Amino acid sequence: MNLLEYTFFQHALLGSLLASIACGIIGTYIVTRRLVFISGGITHASFGGIGLGLFAGISPLLSAAVFSVLSAFGVEWLSKRKDMREDSAIAVFWTLGMALGIMFSFLSPGFAPDLSAYLFGNILTITEVDLWLLGLLSVLLTGFFALYIRPIIYIAFDREFARSQKIPVAFFEYPLMMFIALPIVACLRMVGIVLAISLLTLPQMTANLFTHNFKKIIGLSVVIGFLSCLGGLFISYHWKVPSGASIIFFSILIYAVSKTGKSLSVYRKRKRKISSEEKF
Repeated sequence: MNLLEYTFFQHALLGSLLASIACGIIGTYIVTRRLVFISGGITHASFGGIGLGLFAGISPLLSAAVFSVLSAFGVEWLSKRKDMREDSAIAVFWTLGMALGIMFSFLSPGFAPDLSAYLFGNILTITEVDLWLLGLLSVLLTGFFALYIRPIIYIAFDREFARSQKIPVAFFEYPLMMFIALPIVACLRMVGIVLAISLLTLPQMTANLFTHNFKKIIGLSVVIGFLSCLGGLFISYHWKVPSGASIIFFSILIYAVSKTGKSLSVYRKRKRKISSEEKF
């Protein structure tokens, strides 16, 4: 049986590629800027939008996108206030989104069969609308980073230095926060709220083992992310387990193997260096 003959599997492969591009680009900024905790807060805050969508009878992804972007802007705004710490601002939107999501889900008329898919993900349920959304997002991210890669790198590594170079940091931070929120929502059908943050961090962590160049990390993250999706789909098909969890498991496996290989390589180099020094 050839899986490529099935439309749902073709959608899953194309979705994996597009998601890898979008998450590979913005995920590099997240990891470099150390915004992983903020991204986790935005991810869980999106549940409020999903619950609102189910309650109001509108697209849960649309309401989740609006809710996530507003939460991202809210965290960015509150974290700049002197009377609010950044982690406290994240906690506010994290818990608010989860609370509203649970309340709206219980208030929604009838049964919500898609709720578990948003929580845990199922890449095989990706539709053409999801593919168009991921494709548009990938194009926008690629274009934005291609145009403003230098100021983005400055902001990612050191905001104060970026300000000293007359870069309008605030002008870039809000669009970047929006670009963090949107890929999270776009990937909900793939891996769900519970695991979405992993697609934005694990490939970048693996890529960072081999290079510290921002542009190279983006490229490697895209490749590693796509390989993780392919491996996850293979595990899901043969072991009959959820695809979202399988993708993240395979991504962690790639990281573990890469980390072990890198550590062994460093150990051997040190051993050779010590041996050569002892000879002289």
